[in-house]
Amino acid sequence: MFTPVTAVLTLRARVLLVLAVLLATLVPTAPALAASPPVDTFASQGRGAEVVAVTQVADRQVDLSVRSAALGGRTVKVRLLTPDGWNPDDRRRHWPTLWLLHGCCGDYTSWTSRTDVAEIASLRDVLVVMPEAGWNGWYSDWWNHGQGGDPAWETFHTVELRHLLERDWGAGSNRVVAGLSMGGQGALLYAARHPGMFKATAAYSGSAHPLLNDESVNRIMGFFAGQGNDPLRVWGDPVAQRGIWEAHDPFHLAKRLKSLPVYLSCGDGTTGPLDPPGSTSALEADFNRQNQALAAELRRVGAKHVTTNFYGPGTHGWAYWERELHASLPVLLGALRGDG
Repeated sequence: MFTPVTAVLTLRARVLLVLAVLLATLVPTAPALAASPPVDTFASQGRGAEVVAVTQVADRQVDLSVRSAALGGRTVKVRLLTPDGWNPDDRRRHWPTLWLLHGCCGDYTSWTSRTDVAEIASLRDVLVVMPEAGWNGWYSDWWNHGQGGDPAWETFHTVELRHLLERDWGAGSNRVVAGLSMGGQGALLYAARHPGMFKATAAYSGSAHPLLNDESVNRIMGFFAGQGNDPLRVWGDPVAQRGIWEAHDPFHLAKRLKSLPVYLSCGDGTTGPLDPPGSTSALEADFNRQNQALAAELRRVGAKHVTTNFYGPGTHGWAYWERELHASLPVLLGALRGDG
């Protein structure tokens, strides 16, 4: 989940943001990926991820401690919500898989601790994968001033962890992906940047178009700067490295999503029925505008399977995300079944 962060930009950064608006008219709206999706080099070199510990934390909930080459040898957690009859030792059976991605300032436990996902009956024949993605990892291989390297969250998830789960933990190649806030952006990015990997995607209050305007750029730069981080490490400068930004902006990847079922939902930032009295969220209002823009762009490029729920009132909170998970399951599970 996001918590408010104030983005303080230097005078130079503000000037660059103005230039970004001017340059936008000179840049194609659907560029080739400037920051290419990761290739399978870790697996081909015999390196990658390995499970170093397994912990049963609750009924049908198993935590894997995974050491990752893409994360510089660090060990991170992945929570599995296992289907009925799941047995990782049975190499003959592989389960359809729902990847559930957490938001900024959350972790791999967020979905099970904050929602009723473990009680949803329709998920008892699906393997639910809830990976760690860092406090503000942004589901990206960080630019790191052109040096790349740690952290490489996209490589960890889409290459290392995917292979590990499918080889040893009963995950099948039939996958869908969903996420909230930062994880909503991650769900859209992974579906767009890895054609064929996911059969559908859903984003709840997702960061769907961070290049929408100066406010949106300022806001995401503030999150990049969280915990004392250099905000330019993630995607670089929004002007000088604009191609990298566009390669991680779902709006600019709309053509890559047009053949998939896409579910988008977001509140309008005003006090809603599931909020404490007087709650408001400028973040949710910004994300609402971003999602509206992405939905319009998807339809412009010919997407035929877009479901939206732009509700108002409503703010940036778990009560809405739990509700939207339930609402999106017909789209996600239908894609796993091959409906339509």
